[in-house]
Amino acid sequence: MADGLVISIDGMGGDHAPQSVVEGLDVAAQAHAGVRFLIHGPRAQIAALLDQFPNAKRVTEIVDAEGVIGMEVKPSQALRQGKGTSLWSAIQAVEEKRAHAVVSAGNTGALMAIAMFRLRLQAGVHRPALVAGWPTMKGFAAVLDVGANVAADASQLVEFAIMGEAFHRAVYGVSRPTVGLLNVGAEDQKGHEEIRAAARLIRESGVDLSFHGFVEGDDISKGTVDVVVTDGFTGNIALKTAEGTARLVSAFLKEALTSGPIAMLGAAIARPALMRLRERMDPRTVNGGVFLGLNGLVVKSHGSADGPSFAAAVRVAVRLAQSHFRDEVAANLAQLGRTSPTAATSEREAS
Repeated sequence: MADGLVISIDGMGGDHAPQSVVEGLDVAAQAHAGVRFLIHGPRAQIAALLDQFPNAKRVTEIVDAEGVIGMEVKPSQALRQGKGTSLWSAIQAVEEKRAHAVVSAGNTGALMAIAMFRLRLQAGVHRPALVAGWPTMKGFAAVLDVGANVAADASQLVEFAIMGEAFHRAVYGVSRPTVGLLNVGAEDQKGHEEIRAAARLIRESGVDLSFHGFVEGDDISKGTVDVVVTDGFTGNIALKTAEGTARLVSAFLKEALTSGPIAMLGAAIARPALMRLRERMDPRTVNGGVFLGLNGLVVKSHGSADGPSFAAAVRVAVRLAQSHFRDEVAANLAQLGRTSPTAATSEREAS
């Protein structure tokens, strides 16, 4: 590994790549002094773009990769045909310790499949989880899983809690994030058996978490806890519902503010406040989901990301790479392994 922090970049991933990717690196280069980038893609095409963005060019090395994995490609197909593509090459750089993290705006399924194949799971993790930053009344919450797994048992939910807590501390700077399990009610008897068993396991295992208990859907945006844990089926529906609601509210607000001369005058007077609201609701500022549980840091940018949005995903990668995130996860997973039902069964069988 070269001196300093190195982030591996899939130069051809995303709807607007490589233009948006290089623009994002130009923004990121100004924000993160001392960070270098390896960008993977067709050398001539990437080099021509870097000539237009001197900040990015100064700290970026091109790794030639002619192939591209399209957004429509299935994960199994990406595994069979991915070698030589920008996405495969970018992940391989992390595997070979030439970079500390990888960022891609490309095909989510392909990214997950290739990352799992090349990096493997971290010791003590049975399934990876995709975590998303979620704006709340108090700042940001980390919500996971939002789509990597359809279902999760009690032990896996606790693993998600451990990873999400360490992620929140690394990215948002909260020294002691609170953790809640998403449920249909806050009472102990509510919810299906897996969610109740996960709560019992957190309390009995001795893992170092500030566990709040159960939270409901409206608690996410309230900021009741810093980390919200659920299975990927529920989490993905919650995320897509929230995104759709945000777009609906934005459309209604725009319609109301342009409904007539008086409304437009009021909008003009309130413009500074409306601009602050727009900045706070801008999804570009929270771009960057992370696949947790792998032997390497993998950050997923929105496929439609523009330059500033891609830079936000790079910021997440930088913060994680500069943290003790993986060490904290490993310590709590070890504690969970010593006390989980699976570990206890293994100990009895061994004796």
